[in-house]
Amino acid sequence: MGNDTSLHELLRDHTSDAIRARLSSRQAPSYIGDAVLGAMDGTVTTFAAIAGATGAGLAGSIGIALGLANVCADGFSMAVGNYQRAGAERHVLEQTRSDEEQHVRRHPEGEREEIRQIFAAKGFTGDSLETIVDVLTADAERWVDTMLTEEHGLRLVPQSPLQVALVTFGAFALAGLVPILPLAFFLSQSLESAFPYSALATAVTFFAIGYAKARMVARPPWRAGAASVLLGVVAAGLAYLAGTLVGLLGAG
Repeated sequence: MGNDTSLHELLRDHTSDAIRARLSSRQAPSYIGDAVLGAMDGTVTTFAAIAGATGAGLAGSIGIALGLANVCADGFSMAVGNYQRAGAERHVLEQTRSDEEQHVRRHPEGEREEIRQIFAAKGFTGDSLETIVDVLTADAERWVDTMLTEEHGLRLVPQSPLQVALVTFGAFALAGLVPILPLAFFLSQSLESAFPYSALATAVTFFAIGYAKARMVARPPWRAGAASVLLGVVAAGLAYLAGTLVGLLGAG
């Protein structure tokens, strides 16, 4: 039954319309990786700050302040870093395109030979290879696009630096606020009393991020969720030990 379902899905995904839609969607840049990375980092670093404050025996209000400071400062820093990275990738694409356009104009035979060797390495020979070379080099834009993807391994449609920054910061802030909310709800209690609730909310968030990421890449979701939780436990444990050490040194 399971095999029949898989075969049905396989056939459905390989109709002409489905293939055309899938290939078209792949031309658009994806921001899923930035969202996942921002959410993971936001959850890890914020909860680590709270765990450190708990280990140091600080007040609940200080734990909230440290968490919010991390969301604002670390989230902004990560967004700026991704903005610059996306901007650099766009600049590399534009510069490489300009270089290849010059090469095609000034030394077309050399560029044709590059196309020939690229597709010969893919197994094409004889008349088939020459037909491919003729078709690709008949249009200058298609010719340059092929060089960008095949020779340089670049994406023809780069990410928007602004959108990358917004997605990164938004995911960081949303996930980073999760460990803080239980502390605000139990503000009248000590940080140690509220910490287990923060830990539980954070564990659920870790699991959800890992689970969702695995579903997107067709990996075992439960295993990925558990691995994300383990990552959070290690990060929080290290921060808690560091905070405890600071508390002991302060008491001494």
